Amino acid sequence: MFNLKVSGMTCGGCIDALTRAVQAQDPRASVRADLVTQMVSLETSLSPELAAQLISDAGFPVSN
Repeated sequence: MFNLKVSGMTCGGCIDALTRAVQAQDPRASVRADLVTQMVSLETSLSPELAAQLISDAGFPVSN
């Protein structure tokens, strides 16, 4: 499990979009997002770098 700081999430639709982006590469991934803190927790076989890239590609910038 790891956490990423993700900008631009404003609603459940945003969470659904980034979840779909991650699960397209790892269908078994678990994605939990907090709109207030803008943090995403992932349980996935993907590397943090790949997950961050997939989320960024979906339109949600990932920062350190």
